[in-house]
Amino acid sequence: MKVAEDQVVDEDTSFQDDEETFFQDIDLLQKHGINVADIKKMKLVGICTVKGIQMTTKKALCNIKGLSEAKVEKIKEAAGKMLNVGFQTAFEYSAKRKQVFHITTGSQEFDKLLGGGVESMAITEAFGEFRTGKTQLSHTFCVTAQLPGEDGYPGGKVIFIDTENTFRPDRLKDIADRFNVDHGAVLDNVLYARAYTSEHQMELLDFVAAKFHEEGGVFKLLIIDSIMALFRVDFSGRGELAERQQKLAQMLSRLQKISEEYNVAVFITNQMTADPGAGMTFQADPKKPIGGHILAHASTTRISLRKGRAEMRIAKIFDSPDMPENEATFAICAGGVSDAKE
Repeated sequence: MKVAEDQVVDEDTSFQDDEETFFQDIDLLQKHGINVADIKKMKLVGICTVKGIQMTTKKALCNIKGLSEAKVEKIKEAAGKMLNVGFQTAFEYSAKRKQVFHITTGSQEFDKLLGGGVESMAITEAFGEFRTGKTQLSHTFCVTAQLPGEDGYPGGKVIFIDTENTFRPDRLKDIADRFNVDHGAVLDNVLYARAYTSEHQMELLDFVAAKFHEEGGVFKLLIIDSIMALFRVDFSGRGELAERQQKLAQMLSRLQKISEEYNVAVFITNQMTADPGAGMTFQADPKKPIGGHILAHASTTRISLRKGRAEMRIAKIFDSPDMPENEATFAICAGGVSDAKE
């Protein structure tokens, strides 16, 4: 099992060059007359790139302590000069999309369903009842994201935000054995945080953005298992539903911006709820994912997971901008997610 650690997070110079052009550090604003103190204030709230300014509203920037409206106008103007804020042709955007990479699920059938795996610059949501493989899929991604893949993908580090206390480092060792990589190297490349409230979960995203900026191009995947668990606890009843959905929308918007700003894949898991009105409409499945339309629209790709025979699980594309509605069968084994044996 002894394999050189450089197999995990292998560096590729051409891929790194692409990453360097992708990030524009917020410090570059100094050349446009923005002072260091104001730049530092923005970094403290997780705005670390010029693109990050473009993705933040003037109102949100004005809420940062010490930034006046006049300063915000100047910052926005400076960022606008450095970025193309207008339109671009589909051909130009197509060239930018070439930077998108895919992280394998560990199952060829499942990868085929997703068009190569979980893609970067997007939020992929997997929902299902308990025992459908959501957490096992998350653990498998912790290892597969570190392995060199197709189209020059060099592998990278992972951040795991755990809201349900289901993360197990020993599970990663079992999966690492399957791919024949070093235990210590695999565990070193996963940053773990336990979130206790929905507010804490949001605060952790500031740390995530800062970390992605600090080690530009090194981190490739952010996992949240699960996205809605703490919102279910912190907000109860219809009276607090509007506030919950607003806070959720803000978090998902932040996740989408992080994925595009730093070219990382975001994988989130979600729980299910019984739909009391399903019996009236004769639906085959009376259960639905929680989070409502806010979560449904924010997720780029939605995967429905359900249990099959024994260790078999069935994944179905529930919603995707470019993949057809289809199903794939995979298995959960000692080494994580793998192809189902017939």
